[in-house]
Amino acid sequence: MKTSRLVKRRALAKELCDEGAVLVNGRPSRAGRELAPGDEVTLNLRSRQLSVAVAELPEEKRVGVSGAKDLYKVISDERRGGEEHDR
Repeated sequence: MKTSRLVKRRALAKELCDEGAVLVNGRPSRAGRELAPGDEVTLNLRSRQLSVAVAELPEEKRVGVSGAKDLYKVISDERRGGEEHDR
C-alpha cells in the first residue's frame, strides 16, 4: 500500500491491517500479505471506503508518483460521514 501511495506510511498501513480496516478479496488482511495482480483491496477509513484492483506489482521498491497510479485501478471511492477509523 505504501509503494502505491494509497497510504502515506508503512506504519499506518500496518495499523490499518491490525484494526481490520483493510480487506483483500473481501477478507481481513494481515500487514505482511503478498498481493497478486487481480486482487481487490478495500480500505475502510473514517471518511471514505476505497476499493482498488491490483493491476501490477512494482519491479522496484521505489516508484514515482506517476508510476504508482499504474499499480492499481480504482473500483469505487465512497465518501461518507465520520466513523471509527481516523485516517
